[in-house]
Amino acid sequence: MRTVLQDLRYSFRQLLKTPGFALTAVISLALGIGATTAVFSVVYAILMDPYPYAAPDRMAHMLLTASNGDRRGFGVTAAQWQILRKSPVLEDAFITDDWNLTVTGSDLPEDIDGQYVTSNMFAFMGVPAALGRGLQPSDAIDGQDPQPVVVLAHAFWQRHFNGDTGVVGKTIQLMRKNYTVVGVAASRFTWGDADVYLPLKVTGDQLRGYEPEIRLKPGVTRAQAEAALQPLVEQFHKEAPNHFPKEPAKLRIEGLNDMFIRELGGTLYLLFGSVALLLMIGCGNVSILLLARATAREREFAVRSAIGASRRRLIRQLLTESILLSFAGAGLGLVLAYRILAVIVANLPQFSFPHEASIHINVPVLVFCVTVAVVTGVLFGLSPAWRLSRPEVSQVMQSASRKTTAGVSGRKVHRTLIAGQIALTLLMLAGAAAAIEGFLKVAHMKLGYDPQNVMSVGIPIHDGTYKTWEEREAYFVRLHDAAQTVPGVTVAAISSNATPPSNGFRTDFEIVGKPSTSEQKLHLNLVSREYFPTLRIPLQQGRVWDADEEHRGAAIMVINQTMAKRFFPNGDAIGHMLKIPDAKPQPPYRLVSPAGQGPVLIVGVMADKLDDGLSKPVAPEGFVPYTMMMGMYTQILVRAEASPLPLVRAVSAAVNSVDHDQQTNHNVKDLEHWISGEPEYARGQLVSWLFGGFAALALALAAVGLYSVVSYTVAQRTNEFGIRIALGAQRGHVTGLVFRSMLLSVGGGIAAGVVLSIALSKVLAHWSSESASSRDPLLLAGVTCAMAVVASLACALPARRASGLDPVEAIRYE
Repeated sequence: MRTVLQDLRYSFRQLLKTPGFALTAVISLALGIGATTAVFSVVYAILMDPYPYAAPDRMAHMLLTASNGDRRGFGVTAAQWQILRKSPVLEDAFITDDWNLTVTGSDLPEDIDGQYVTSNMFAFMGVPAALGRGLQPSDAIDGQDPQPVVVLAHAFWQRHFNGDTGVVGKTIQLMRKNYTVVGVAASRFTWGDADVYLPLKVTGDQLRGYEPEIRLKPGVTRAQAEAALQPLVEQFHKEAPNHFPKEPAKLRIEGLNDMFIRELGGTLYLLFGSVALLLMIGCGNVSILLLARATAREREFAVRSAIGASRRRLIRQLLTESILLSFAGAGLGLVLAYRILAVIVANLPQFSFPHEASIHINVPVLVFCVTVAVVTGVLFGLSPAWRLSRPEVSQVMQSASRKTTAGVSGRKVHRTLIAGQIALTLLMLAGAAAAIEGFLKVAHMKLGYDPQNVMSVGIPIHDGTYKTWEEREAYFVRLHDAAQTVPGVTVAAISSNATPPSNGFRTDFEIVGKPSTSEQKLHLNLVSREYFPTLRIPLQQGRVWDADEEHRGAAIMVINQTMAKRFFPNGDAIGHMLKIPDAKPQPPYRLVSPAGQGPVLIVGVMADKLDDGLSKPVAPEGFVPYTMMMGMYTQILVRAEASPLPLVRAVSAAVNSVDHDQQTNHNVKDLEHWISGEPEYARGQLVSWLFGGFAALALALAAVGLYSVVSYTVAQRTNEFGIRIALGAQRGHVTGLVFRSMLLSVGGGIAAGVVLSIALSKVLAHWSSESASSRDPLLLAGVTCAMAVVASLACALPARRASGLDPVEAIRYE
């Protein structure tokens, strides 16, 4: 132990003697370890340990997979849920129904997300409440009205009750009805992103479909569960066809995290690969510095060997110094990791990861960080330790000798390390450039509409209100007129489901008089006639419905150009009639006008706009008067003279003036935020900025490493350069010698980097679908030039110093 302490003290003194070396090495490691630790924290939280629930690996969603690969959920009735629970392959199941609720009793009703859940849900999840209890069987007995009790979500408890620990037993007014708070959910219990959880009334109602969630029994595979449950689902389909898609579909059991792995997994692995490269470049830097420093210490270790130091002791001393550096780098890296982690979390696509995930630096991540520090310390310290542990003692007797060249083996190692650094850096630069180019394409894509100064205000209709078509039509008109009168609003429109760039619901249609196919699908949008001027979408042909037609819910449609060209190639779309099978009334949840239950007449063609995300081509799209088919939810699009967000409260007050219990959605965004929230936009932004930042750091580290090697080479060849200058060599000749000494390393590294970029382009494209190809010749030429310029600058300063040597001083240099 005493010798270990001696090694530590000696190593610390040695590092203090060379603060420039120590600082450069620590920063090189800190950048790599900090970035790696931050990204690993995200990977661990989202992909490895996202859920706090009991046996989350056996929890699953039930989905239906169509022949084209599309996945979608389905609903079961309460009676079917009870049958499902008895399946021999399931441990248990619960059902949920989400609904927008209103906290009443204040000046403006507060919109909250409610989840009605069966009373077994909290026991199913197995997460103890933070305060009080969860829901229990006595709160909801089948066939009876549930007890007026509520469990608060942790975030809502903090926001609405300011974290009051005495909240259990208090009441909260929802929809003018008092509920007793019986508990506060744990902070990571965020199922359905709900604000409150209430007991679900289980009845025999065949109109209500609920989303089922299941847990497999231990030892039951997903394939076994699919085979056992497929006949049951087919039976449910026959009993309640309205809750299922019309096309035949196969049951698929999907894990809780499968969708998020598809959405974000590749992006996170790509980022993890980039920071691993950054760490390798940082370690290469430290290796270069240690090798250069080791050469300068050859005489010291020769003396220590001559007076009796064993080879084992010398290796231990050098490894102690390198591990001390790595732990210092890890400590600083951990501080950087917190900062980098905050940036990553702030830029994660909102709905592309489970909100139960706790993304922070935790014990597994700390263990990972320490492991990285130790491994890197041993790896980059082993080579110089091994070489210097066998010094030539005769060098001690040659202290007056002058060396005109550096060791051949040292040069080879340095050249190899530099070439490797440059190759990895070029790979990162190419990947980052491709990601940035891809993101810029998405960000500057032609939308087909004008989102500036437009916002969407969601309006959830309360259960049990405005039950007839006439009542709801009159109510929607009053809501629209109230919003239109708000000062600062230039135009308002009803847009029940048509907020771009992902809008409408996909449905089948038939062209009257023509044979139909399974490929005849369109995005159906329920809008008012003001929708088109609000978004400034030009009319290409025909007309839009008028006020009278809208008032009576006329069966009229305007289609987009894509639909007109695909299904009416002769340009005669106007005048044709379509049948929409889904336009069937299901009161009170779907109210259809009398005219809307028959064929729909095409009267106009609008210009195309994005309607299926930012990366997919425009899909066939149809617009009908919102009065033709009204659900329990609508939106008002508001165009303002300036940014519309300051008008949110005024618009909400106007809506509330129509019905004092009517709230608006709490999360109101302008359309530009809707665009930036699209998965491809958010992923592209995350990858391009982070990957670009890491690539810039890698470039800086590679430049420092190259500068260190060239400076070391110049120092080793000082005598040689002095002699050359004394014999008449020009400064340009000496500068050329310095540059030529690095030409092979830099050129080889750039060539290897280009090969790697081409070889890994498919990986980059697979993991980041929005990125351009790193095989792009112009892109590769650009990053190659950037790498060559940086390498030249890194060599320029030492070369200038070499060409300016005083021959007398240089010849005397030792």
